[in-house]
Amino acid sequence: MTYERDATTLELPWPFTGREDELELVRRSLTGLRHGIVVTGPAGGGKTRLVTEAIRGTDCARAAGTPESRSIPFAPFAHLLPDSVTLHRAVQVLSGVRTLLVDDAHLLDDASAALVHQLAVHGRTRLLVVATDGFPVPGAISRLWTGELLPRLALEPLPEEETAALLAAGAGPLDALTANRLRRLCQGDLRLLRDLLGSVRGLLTPVPDTGERAWRGPVPLTPAVRERAAPVLGRTGPLERDILDRLAFAEPLPPDLDELGGLGLGALEVLESDGLIEVDDEGAVRLAHPLYGPVLRAAAGRLRARRLARTPDAYAAALDAEAAALAHRIEQADVRATATPVGEWLVAEGGPLPGGYAAVRARFARLRGEVREAAAWAREGLRGHPGDASCRAELDRAEATTGSPAGPDLNPQALTDPYDAVRLGAPEKVIDRLGGVFARHADALTRADGPDLDEAAAELERRGFLLFAAEAYAQAVRAHRDPRAARHSRTRAVALARRCQGARTPALSGLVLGELTARQRQIVTLAAAGLTNRQIAERLTLSVRTVGNHLYSAYARLGTSDRGALPWPARTPEAQPA
Repeated sequence: MTYERDATTLELPWPFTGREDELELVRRSLTGLRHGIVVTGPAGGGKTRLVTEAIRGTDCARAAGTPESRSIPFAPFAHLLPDSVTLHRAVQVLSGVRTLLVDDAHLLDDASAALVHQLAVHGRTRLLVVATDGFPVPGAISRLWTGELLPRLALEPLPEEETAALLAAGAGPLDALTANRLRRLCQGDLRLLRDLLGSVRGLLTPVPDTGERAWRGPVPLTPAVRERAAPVLGRTGPLERDILDRLAFAEPLPPDLDELGGLGLGALEVLESDGLIEVDDEGAVRLAHPLYGPVLRAAAGRLRARRLARTPDAYAAALDAEAAALAHRIEQADVRATATPVGEWLVAEGGPLPGGYAAVRARFARLRGEVREAAAWAREGLRGHPGDASCRAELDRAEATTGSPAGPDLNPQALTDPYDAVRLGAPEKVIDRLGGVFARHADALTRADGPDLDEAAAELERRGFLLFAAEAYAQAVRAHRDPRAARHSRTRAVALARRCQGARTPALSGLVLGELTARQRQIVTLAAAGLTNRQIAERLTLSVRTVGNHLYSAYARLGTSDRGALPWPARTPEAQPA
């Protein structure tokens, strides 16, 4: 009998999202004459989930290293081997296993590592070996890939779009600032992401008129959060802890640190050598991980927080400095990401933002193509200043860019920026009013010069204007005479457009899968929406092989081999424009 007070609610696993190319690579490593693969990556990056998904439905034996068993020979394989086994006998026994997954291989004892290496040498057992970056790896394991016995897949952090899809699956639609905050705090650690999202799910509040929810307030000090922030929470030296707390409440510390004195500078050097702080090219000091500041603030207590927190005047001055820096970057046509810790801290904690600051943040985000983030910053400004005209204008432009491709943002009768005419395909009207890369874009479009449009797009991308770059590449598709060049431009346009948070504009509308057959359009649309080959096959009553063949043909027509660069579905497959 289970009593209510003893009952435990078990969370179901998050849906497997993204990693389609990596998943196919792991699956292929277990077929034909291949002998397996080694998967490495950061802690919490989804390595085990990836290989588990790859072997789903197959007969696969498993073993895993643990810290406690590193001194016990063959301990991870005890359930697969007889007692008192030698290495030679262990190889004989496990050579009869068709597929073997070895998780946490960096924690294997030397005998177990030698066993895995010998199995790879003999080649009769297909091996999936998983190891975590940043830890010492037994030599017998590292020689699996350095000795070319097995290929190695170095798993990168989950891309931003796929992380957003994972968050939506775990908690429903989140506003852009909440999603950004969670990604920033977790730095690719999906286990920490799940823990943190679970702890704030009850704190999410509806964002009016959006269907989204937002999280504002302190970071909950869950066991997983404390474990990740243990390097700073565990510093007990008075000088070191004082410096860390000062950074948490007033990051960054200025380059002129003479006021700290010799002992303080020595403590800074120790903290830097331990990887807890970073010093930029200008000499400013910041905490090394985005989670450290929020955790230190949450753990400080009210009295210490009151002593260390900036005064309202200091906040205002810091926000003014950040706004001025962003405005200067906009004037210099350079909107690459830059550090703005005070504004992000205030909005994360739920504090009021000046309308002028929020408007500049919104404009900076919109120019970067981060249209949902732009709308969120504008709403934050309107929350404290409902009548702020600049925030209202930015919100309208951001919302229009995620609405109909013919929305008011790019209505020829209501242009608010000369460059909008270039984006609409009418550069001759404004070319004499533009300068720099924008003038080069207009000139190339006037001449319908595909290669020059590609160059302008590449320069726009380098400067951080991802949406504008996507539009320029899309215009180049129609200008190119060489089909291969056109396919390359299409691929770049689609890849960049996918990073622009659902932006829909006239220039991008021509990207919608016009070259594909009806069945290819249907399958590619589902693939771009995040469905796996198996899910598509089940939905369309096709075999997985047929789906793969259609995708392969679509890749060839679209000039890409990357599932992540497939065109996102602006409409349902049945409603594609001609």
